[in-house]
Amino acid sequence: PRSAGRMKRGAVAWLAAGLLAAACAGCAHVNPYYDPARAHHTRSGFRNNHLDDFFTGSFLRWQWERWRDGLPKPPASLAELQPVRPDTDWLKQNRSAPSVTWIGHATVLLQVGGLNILTDPIFSERASPFSWLGPKRRTPPALALAELPRIDVVIVSHNHYDHLDLPSLQALNAQAGGPPLFLMPLGVGDWLRRQGIANTAQLDWWESHSLAGARLHFVPVQHWSARSLFDHFETLWGGWVIATEGERPLKIFFTGDTGYSTDFSEIRRRFGHVDFAMIPVGAYEPRWFMRHQHVNPAEAVQIHLDLEARRSLGIHWGAFELTDEPLDEPPRALRQALKARGIDARDFITTAPGETLKIGN
Repeated sequence: PRSAGRMKRGAVAWLAAGLLAAACAGCAHVNPYYDPARAHHTRSGFRNNHLDDFFTGSFLRWQWERWRDGLPKPPASLAELQPVRPDTDWLKQNRSAPSVTWIGHATVLLQVGGLNILTDPIFSERASPFSWLGPKRRTPPALALAELPRIDVVIVSHNHYDHLDLPSLQALNAQAGGPPLFLMPLGVGDWLRRQGIANTAQLDWWESHSLAGARLHFVPVQHWSARSLFDHFETLWGGWVIATEGERPLKIFFTGDTGYSTDFSEIRRRFGHVDFAMIPVGAYEPRWFMRHQHVNPAEAVQIHLDLEARRSLGIHWGAFELTDEPLDEPPRALRQALKARGIDARDFITTAPGETLKIGN
């Protein structure tokens, strides 16, 4: 009887497993934007141009090694992490001088073409779906949401929590004077509309959106997307080329998150040299796990060269301890990488959060 009971329980377990598998198969994601003529589209989502085997190791192994080795180590110095106070009055009045103000992480206030453009806004304390768990902000944003000038356009690179922060987008949607235009990757715009943010457009790679003063192009970079354990690669990711109009047109590139690929050479081929690039230089260790999804400073320098950028700014560092390097390491590693390539350190810089750079001079 005991053996028969085990067999019965085993049969029930196998039946339950089979039903669960069938249910999961029946619920498999179907890409509603699928276009077989586009190589980066799949029936279930999207893929990178130059890489099929994306993840290079076990996430659990990485987390075990972080715990074992006590990583990341604390910063050696907090000097480069401290925000400086921007001239908020000038930023609110400026509609003519092209400028860039790094607010923190990948959030940049870009003032070009008579537009105020905000990239990957995150003003929350955590890059997480939870207010009590997940990567906590170690340095505050250089500007509070209420101190921003009226934002005309928000551009988002992908839907990871440190780049697509819903509370920040909801606050911007409620700004005085009406909501900005939210330009999103394919699939993310539909998701945002379901959250109640309607003034949204979504783009596929190489598509663009025109505004008075600028044309914004969505371009491929090597990364991935997910908001949960079960939606990897279901929405698109990418970078942005902002091409301004007028007597002194500019081409500005915002990378978002990326691993290194030849996509940047293709962007240069299509658009010509870039006047100003915003390139990530942080969140890169350990390389065995991060190399396909996040560039290190040496690879960021190669992107700068691939784009033939006149000037670049290192972003995506100093705010959240997402990976294993200390928060203050990226600027030092960037300076070493520039020296190794014989590149003037003034051509690719990092700044304190809050510092405003005039560009296009």
